[in-house]
Amino acid sequence: MKGGIRVEVLEKRAADERRQLHNSVAELRQTVQTRLDVKRNVRNHLPLIAGSLALLGLAVGYSVTGVFTD
Repeated sequence: MKGGIRVEVLEKRAADERRQLHNSVAELRQTVQTRLDVKRNVRNHLPLIAGSLALLGLAVGYSVTGVFTD
């Protein structure tokens, strides 16, 4: 081939791009799996969740009590 790119070079480039794409997808999967891990998220935000549920319970308790009292 005159002036063109050799087939071996093109095959090597394609293999490198496939490898890079595979690594990017694997990294993305790991990142998404880590971010959506329920146990980890609950553990990290436990005080906020507990406080919110306590306030919700208190509000519901007062509302129910208000219905049954004059």
